[in-house]
Amino acid sequence: MTHELPVLFGAGVVYLLLLFLIAYATEQGKLPERWVNNPWVYTLSLGVYASSWSYYGSVGFASEQGLLFLTIYLGVTFAFLLSPLLLRPILGLTREYQLSSLADLFAFRYRSQLAGVLVTLFMLVGTLPYIALQIRAVTDSLRVLTQEATSQAVAFVFCIVLTLFAVLFGTRHISPRDKHRGLVMAIAFESLVKLAALGMVGLFALFGVFSGPADLQHWLQAHPEAIDALYAPVREGPWLTLLFLAFAAAFLLPRQFHMAFTENLDPRSLATAGWAFPLFLLLFNLAIPPILWAGNRLQLGLDPDYYVLGITVHSGPAWLPVLTFLGGLSAASAMVIVTSLALSAMCLNHLLLPASYPAPRLDLYHWLLWGRRLLLGLIIYAGYGFYILLEHRQGLVEMGLISFVAVAQFLPGIVGVLYWPRATWQGFICGLLAGIGFWSLSLLLPLLEHSGLISAGVDLTDLRQLSGDLGRWEFASFWSLAANGLVFVIVSLITRQRPEEAQAAQACSSGLRSPLLGVVSAASPAEFSAGLAATLGRTTAEREVGQALADLAMDPGERRPNELRRLRERIERNLSGLIGPQMAHMVINQQLRLDPQARTALADSMRYLEERLADSHSRLEGLTADLDRQRRYHRRILLELPLGVCSLSGDGRVVIWNLAMEVMTRVKASQALGHQVDALPAPWGRLLAGFAAASDDHLHHQEVAGAVRPQWFNLHKAQVLDPDPELRGDRTETGLVMLLEDLTDLETLESELAHSERLASVGRLAAGVAHEIGNPVTGIASLAQNLRAEPLPETARSGIEEILQQTRRIANILGTLMNFSRSGAPGQTCERFRLHDSIDDAIRLVRLTHHAKQVSCNNLCPAELELCANRQQLSQILVNLFTNACDASRPGDRVEIFAFAADGWLQLEVQDQGSGIPEHLRERVFEPFFTTKLPGEGTGLGLSLVYKIVEDHGGTVEIDSVPGTGTRAVIRLPLEQT
Repeated sequence: MTHELPVLFGAGVVYLLLLFLIAYATEQGKLPERWVNNPWVYTLSLGVYASSWSYYGSVGFASEQGLLFLTIYLGVTFAFLLSPLLLRPILGLTREYQLSSLADLFAFRYRSQLAGVLVTLFMLVGTLPYIALQIRAVTDSLRVLTQEATSQAVAFVFCIVLTLFAVLFGTRHISPRDKHRGLVMAIAFESLVKLAALGMVGLFALFGVFSGPADLQHWLQAHPEAIDALYAPVREGPWLTLLFLAFAAAFLLPRQFHMAFTENLDPRSLATAGWAFPLFLLLFNLAIPPILWAGNRLQLGLDPDYYVLGITVHSGPAWLPVLTFLGGLSAASAMVIVTSLALSAMCLNHLLLPASYPAPRLDLYHWLLWGRRLLLGLIIYAGYGFYILLEHRQGLVEMGLISFVAVAQFLPGIVGVLYWPRATWQGFICGLLAGIGFWSLSLLLPLLEHSGLISAGVDLTDLRQLSGDLGRWEFASFWSLAANGLVFVIVSLITRQRPEEAQAAQACSSGLRSPLLGVVSAASPAEFSAGLAATLGRTTAEREVGQALADLAMDPGERRPNELRRLRERIERNLSGLIGPQMAHMVINQQLRLDPQARTALADSMRYLEERLADSHSRLEGLTADLDRQRRYHRRILLELPLGVCSLSGDGRVVIWNLAMEVMTRVKASQALGHQVDALPAPWGRLLAGFAAASDDHLHHQEVAGAVRPQWFNLHKAQVLDPDPELRGDRTETGLVMLLEDLTDLETLESELAHSERLASVGRLAAGVAHEIGNPVTGIASLAQNLRAEPLPETARSGIEEILQQTRRIANILGTLMNFSRSGAPGQTCERFRLHDSIDDAIRLVRLTHHAKQVSCNNLCPAELELCANRQQLSQILVNLFTNACDASRPGDRVEIFAFAADGWLQLEVQDQGSGIPEHLRERVFEPFFTTKLPGEGTGLGLSLVYKIVEDHGGTVEIDSVPGTGTRAVIRLPLEQT
């Protein structure tokens, strides 16, 4: 059965249009976020690893090398099992420093433009044949299905479509901080398609070619050579070599690096991919043996590389070959698109920009975008050129393994990035050149010679014999990596690192960078923009500075030196994602220089390291982890200490401002840190600066005028010396730590207690005076009564009655005062009394004051209403409420007292027409010593006593107030006390 080329070509175009639709819908936000930012989508996007080599060539590899075909997947599994030690640190570096490719990573670590150039060129040479392999796989699959030769025009159109897709959905953004979500979703969909297609072919082989597992078992028993062909190479073949090559390819291939690190949306997805991606490859791999055996049974007379297609064409349903072709198209197109995107970014940053940096008058973003698109097209068509040169001359697996050996040359450099801070850029470059050289002699030149392109005449037979007749892949891998690693170590040990390289090495190995010493030459963000404009152009410079300010939540008017250093570093990181780490480093060092003579405070360096440790996502281990835990513990104690802590650097800038200082001063840490102490808001700047300059180390009972009330503090200070001044120059840096002890509450309490004691003394004195006055008043009343018994004129009798009435009034007042002065202990016996009478007594007492005489107090309580309670304590409640009501009223105002009983409860209401209580103070009126009156006019104990007495009686009290209208106090008490 054959298929028409136009039908297959149309199916391929429709399929690629479907990919366009998926990518477009994702970019436009048409798909739910939980679908896009999903660990499973990330895992499936890593399926770009399974190219046409895996899809078609694995069957051919199994035919030649038996179970060794599993090494291509087991090596990847080992790499992902080591994710915490290998993949996660690389992901952290790429995200933290905005590194978009392997060349960026090496250029950042070794601080060498040459390192980036060499990695990019070698990656191009090693990968272009692999791109050609994908194009060839598509044309060969069409040839198998149509049974006729496929013209190069089909391959050319295929490259056009891939270029268009990559341009539209892979170069929408030029910064790695902006991810290509549509591309990731499309690649994930392609992984599903090729997995489903290969699985369907495997099922067809098992149940279509064979009649099921039993039939397959019977055929294998009849053909034991099929089983022997699988197991024999395992005992004799390059098992460890292939495992090692697949291990390196799992994360060093350009497409794998790009999808695993550059397009990663959420670092947490890597944990899921650590087990899910090997599972994906296992499922992908299960179909290979049945397909191989089915092809052997059918005796297709076809290259085993294309058994996947051959068995479906021979006896499958009409739709299955088309689905199989689409699976192969998915494998090839995904590899070409992602690889060309990764290579274009490398070429742009490390080849094009250093060779032809755009003039400042040009729009840098536009130039970079179109430069990357142009490079992308050139890379795809360079692969097409290799396809034409190498067409039909090499196997799929052979070309793939050549690329695998090439990328394995970067493993020594990766070890230097993550785990050997002593490695130098000279060692890395010399080692890589040695490895490239041997790779070229052993693999690349024989490939080109076998293709008839050159005649090199290189013969390594003698060396292979000395190596014990190693196989081709073992020989090339062992000697290239041995030369690479040995030269890398030797040259690194005999050369010295530059300071900037040592700093980058520290950042890569520990996840932290030491703070740069010195002060930025630019004194403000505006000067940053002006300085960068000379290289980036005015518009680009302003946008990059604005973006860095937004990233750090920093004010555009910032002028603190340490904050400007942070801004400088953030701009460099953002530019690294835009123009590459080495170009960004050069631009920043040229336009935003650091003054090496300006001294950086040790405290600033410590604060920088603490901030980086707090933000770091790397896991510290051993002694480093213990020290970090101790640092965090002591830092937390310092920040949560109830004493205010303010630490100053040697030049008088604030470097520590803990939570207690924020509470005491109402100045946030963000407003204080990095500023000169005398620039703090009043009155704290003057207070702290003056104390810092004073000769005394202690200042006691210092009063500070607060916004609401005065505050009192004890101040202490101590000098702090630089622990290692030799590393910081000849001068010894000193800092200052100041402690503030807040005495305000204690001072207020002492003042209020003293005032309360004075009032209590006045009360006791008033009770004594009342008692003493009572005796002569009683005598006057007795004399008046005696005179009334005598025969006197009517006028005299009238005067005597008036005297008796006034003495009774005095006696009532004195009696009420004496009752009020008696103790009202909680255990005092309750009594039944008329509430109306108690209200009258309280009004009589309150009206003794001059102000209360000008306020009308109306007792509207029913005369018959009785209450069983502690009469003296109730009188105290009433006096306090009436006093507050009269104090809040103006002369001529009215205070009304209402009372009624219902359902066993008494409700008493005191309503005034005063100024009212603001809403924000209403919740505090029952706090002891809280008062809204002026100092000396109240103790703040009245309402707190009311609340306590009412609570002891099992009742409730509420305050309802409207500012400017008046206040109503509502008390509810049970009519009978239990």
